[in-house]
Amino acid sequence: MKGFLTEDFLLQTETAKRLYFDYAQAMPVIDYHNHLPPDEIAQNKVFKNMTDIWLRGDHYKWRAMRANGVSETYITGSADDFTKFRHWAATTPYTMRNPLYHWSHMELKNPFGITDLLSEATAEKVWEAGNARLPQLSTQQLLQHFKVEVVCTTDDPTDSLEHHKAVANRPFGTRVLPTFRPDKAMAVDSPATFNAFVDKLAEVTNHEIRSYQDLVAALQQRHTYFHEAGGRLSDHGITTFSFAPYTQKELDTIFLNARGHQAATPYESEQFKSAMLLQICEWNHERGWAQQFHAGAIRNNNSRLLQQLGADAGVDSIGDWSMASAMSAFFDALDKKNKLAKTVIYNLNPAWNEVFATMAGNFQDGTVPGKIQFGSGWWFLDQKDGMEKQINTLSNMGLLSRFVGMLTDSRSFLSFPRHEYFRRILCNLIGRDVENGELPNDIPWLGKMVQDICYYNAKAYFDF
Repeated sequence: MKGFLTEDFLLQTETAKRLYFDYAQAMPVIDYHNHLPPDEIAQNKVFKNMTDIWLRGDHYKWRAMRANGVSETYITGSADDFTKFRHWAATTPYTMRNPLYHWSHMELKNPFGITDLLSEATAEKVWEAGNARLPQLSTQQLLQHFKVEVVCTTDDPTDSLEHHKAVANRPFGTRVLPTFRPDKAMAVDSPATFNAFVDKLAEVTNHEIRSYQDLVAALQQRHTYFHEAGGRLSDHGITTFSFAPYTQKELDTIFLNARGHQAATPYESEQFKSAMLLQICEWNHERGWAQQFHAGAIRNNNSRLLQQLGADAGVDSIGDWSMASAMSAFFDALDKKNKLAKTVIYNLNPAWNEVFATMAGNFQDGTVPGKIQFGSGWWFLDQKDGMEKQINTLSNMGLLSRFVGMLTDSRSFLSFPRHEYFRRILCNLIGRDVENGELPNDIPWLGKMVQDICYYNAKAYFDF
């Protein structure tokens, strides 16, 4: 019987161990998509306690605690920080076989050096040991500890990027770059969200916005602003891909109606999103950016908790819409004009793995290795089973060797062990194939392949 979370964790063969320890383990991290707050990086924040660094904002843990019967008072409510931590500790043993059990103990081990199993009985000991380490684990110290070379945050087009600039002026070893996330610019089905965004955009661009074309011009100005601040990525959180025919007159009407607080119909929303996304993707191509599409979440299912806590409260789930036709038409419209930028597509429903992987293959054009990427398992799929399915599907339908690897997609500075988790899983799958005689025992080549997937492919692809 193997021990839990030993050095050989998830590495089931000698070849897997060799690939991980000799090739994967030491690679730096390029975290090209996350939701880390740039102000906390620029300020080099030191966290108050373990709840502050580990539980606040972590909707994965919130969902588990609710499922375990914990009152909201002890999750996001008024309880003191240690009481919240104790309730999480009491929940942890009940998360066995949920990825939270692996992640939580990996995060306690690295960077805190804590190897106790977390439970209600060990809560106070872990709390005190973790808190004692926090003064040496500021945000910048954590990024350096995990060998993070590049962090790409997720930023609204109206953001000032002052914190990114502050880090650039006072470098500490990790580059912190912005990512252009213009979702609110397309929210014509929610006039309150859309109008708040347009008003703010007009303010930061000093640009009067009275028409759809005015909106486009202001967004283009911000796209340039992001580029000058080092941004080389856009990101789009979409329910499904959109591709609906439109005219300039229709776009202006939809825009004016939304400004007049009249929500767009579902079809009008599709038209508006199609036009806006196609325009932004053309800018991405012109500037040599990459673009990311995160598709498939059904968000804010629990309206009571949405009203109480706001978005990102842990009440989102996997959706099941049709994807392929609109995705194909969208990418083809750009490809026909030779304006399809480097693109990463992430799906949230494992039933779509083959759909997304084969769609990526349709639009490779020989200009960039792996130009269209079937992205890593994310959100509900960034766990062992989800990662293995994504890796196996990509292997079957494309070129795993050209994969740009893992990202955290997280708001937590303690989430970087997910890169280690991914690397162990990757090495285990390849090592198993070698020992089964399904791949040659060519360790130098396989080691290079592992290092490419863990680091070098992303470094070349994004060209920060």
